[in-house]
Amino acid sequence: MTQTQARSRTFTWTDPAEHAKLFIERSGLDVLRAMAAGDVPPPPIFQLIDGHRLQVEPGTVTVTLDPQEFHYNPIGTVHGGIISTLLDTAAACSVQTTLPAGVGYTSMDLNVKFLRPITVATGLITCTGAVLQQGRRTALAEARLTDARNRLLAHATSTCLLFDLPTP
Repeated sequence: MTQTQARSRTFTWTDPAEHAKLFIERSGLDVLRAMAAGDVPPPPIFQLIDGHRLQVEPGTVTVTLDPQEFHYNPIGTVHGGIISTLLDTAAACSVQTTLPAGVGYTSMDLNVKFLRPITVATGLITCTGAVLQQGRRTALAEARLTDARNRLLAHATSTCLLFDLPTP
């Protein structure tokens, strides 16, 4: 067996309960814009995967990521779970931008198509989610993951269930 040099990574995150409280008091668009501005820290999952920029507009969210070795699967490409996390984040957060204070969502499904391998050499990747249709109890969104040359790397659709958030 080949010996490799061990690598390590340390990260911190904020209390997720603090995020949840904000969505009871403020609209999804307001909270996500505060995250994009750096006034509210990103959620723990975004910190875990080392996500970068967040851009927020009504009905659309864009997130970026620089692929790193710690994103890799055993064959040396970014793990499908990381790609799916980006797609789910962009699609679901695009739905969240449309929700008033006191209304939350959860992903009911995520249908992902992986189109190209992603490695460190791919460079910055951009994932943009957009709401396609929204009703009273569900919303349909899509997300597109592209590279710097605007090549489509992966695509997803997601259905989100909308519900009233419990008050503390």
